Amino acid sequence: MIDSVYFLLIGTFFTHELDAVKRKEWRILPIFKQLPENISALLFIWIHIPLFTVVLWVEHLAIADNFRTGVAIFAVIHVGLHGLLHHHPANAFKNLSSWLLILLTGFLGAIYLVLRFFDCIDCINSTLLG
Repeated sequence: MIDSVYFLLIGTFFTHELDAVKRKEWRILPIFKQLPENISALLFIWIHIPLFTVVLWVEHLAIADNFRTGVAIFAVIHVGLHGLLHHHPANAFKNLSSWLLILLTGFLGAIYLVLRFFDCIDCINSTLLG
């Protein structure tokens, strides 16, 4: 079940990033808003290739569980970041669909963390109890 939650989390994150392109998220990010609009847009889109590649590639490594936990923690923090930037003049994430994606991603991150926590407790108990 924990794998399903994680892959759903990744699916919602990737879908949110599609929405982020539509909503021109680079306009609210400090690094990108200093650049010309056309450069910011291209950079924002193209930077997702290595980002998505790393997220998918890490699944084959021994650190996958720790990476997944990091992604889940970021998903929860990500909701807060969008909340902080909610009143930014260039923020276009003001519709129900965008917020459902943001909140669902954070919710799935939290669910993953809870499942991971209980999985760790089970692991410790089985080790201690033999």
